[in-house]
Amino acid sequence: MVLNNRDRWRVYKRVSVIFFVAVVALTVVQRGSINMGAPFELERLARMHASQGVEPGGALEEKASSYLGINSFWKVGRPQPQPKARPTTQKPRVNANSSPGTWDVPSSNCSANLNLSSLPWFNSLENNFKQFMLYRHCRFFPMLLNHPEKCTGDIYLLMVIKSVATQHDRREVIRKTWGKEQMVNGKRVKTLFLLGKPSNEEERANHQKLVEYEDYIYGDILQWDFLDSFFNLTLKETHFLKWFHTYCPGVRYVFKGDDDVFVHVENIFEFLASISDKNLFVGDVIFKAKPIRKKENKYYIPQALYNETYYPPYAGGGGFLMDGTLVRRLHWAAETLELYPIDDVFLGMCLEVLQVTPIKHNAFKTFGLVKNKKSKMNREPCFFKDMIVVHKLLPSDLMHMWNLVNSDLVCTQKVELL
Repeated sequence: MVLNNRDRWRVYKRVSVIFFVAVVALTVVQRGSINMGAPFELERLARMHASQGVEPGGALEEKASSYLGINSFWKVGRPQPQPKARPTTQKPRVNANSSPGTWDVPSSNCSANLNLSSLPWFNSLENNFKQFMLYRHCRFFPMLLNHPEKCTGDIYLLMVIKSVATQHDRREVIRKTWGKEQMVNGKRVKTLFLLGKPSNEEERANHQKLVEYEDYIYGDILQWDFLDSFFNLTLKETHFLKWFHTYCPGVRYVFKGDDDVFVHVENIFEFLASISDKNLFVGDVIFKAKPIRKKENKYYIPQALYNETYYPPYAGGGGFLMDGTLVRRLHWAAETLELYPIDDVFLGMCLEVLQVTPIKHNAFKTFGLVKNKKSKMNREPCFFKDMIVVHKLLPSDLMHMWNLVNSDLVCTQKVELL
């Protein structure tokens, strides 16, 4: 059959119309599936912001734009360059009884203190300490993730856990075990994780997206715009103190610890019921500790940074418990001191400024139940049952121990520690 030109034109026209209709239909279906979750998310955000007294319109518009970015979460592509935020050298005046009401570091501006480079003692330092000293005056950084709603209303116990971007498995286990938000005898328990920026430069963009997605799901991460590193743990300490001072007027007690510890929340409540002290600071306290001068040690401190014989009393960072009133005063004390590379010791220095002596309690085991890591006692659930904090456990070990302690465990003898 031979088609003339007129018949060919009719065939082409029909095929073009069918193709156009198919493309339009496919586009409509795709848009519907992509945006299906948005109304539910906007409804959730409306409820959240309403509880915070935030004007819904502007807040939802801002959050909706960030929500749309979730759809491209798994897309591979070059991350858009972001302006680098630098820390600020400004040192605000701090009143122990006043609060700014919002995080007041929207941007930052800080450069290295090159005046130090001409000093002989500075040139004798190792490179990591030189870097620390050059930027020690950089004290305040903007927030990347913030959840002031976590401190809304009266909270009896705020659980605060130091973590880093790549340790999402530890955070996940904590949420399922001792860090689960709950009501205990009518008293509220809330949980937060403290993070800086991912330290792996090559994977930083990907790790940051994972953190943002995790926070999108759980809404329990505070993150600041400084790199997570050992020396920057002190920044994490001071930033949390400032955050708490800003947002948490109704928190009674704070537990602060690492993301590799076992915590028995019921024992915390039992202990707090037996004590009333506005200056409460209790943990595995170390007295008369000497600065370590061996360069190969992780906690090495050169003489130029600290020339005293002993550190002030301080608690091991695995976990300790504080009165909320004292936490607000610690923020004031921190502003009077130069930053120090070891965060646990720095907090001890803050306590010294306030003339508060921390309490040593045997239920806080930040170096394991016994120092011999191979000892079976470190895996005995009846000992864990009577502790408040045990450091340190891998996520699988933590989950296993939590299940054992919270099972129908029968122990022949109770350890009298509380």
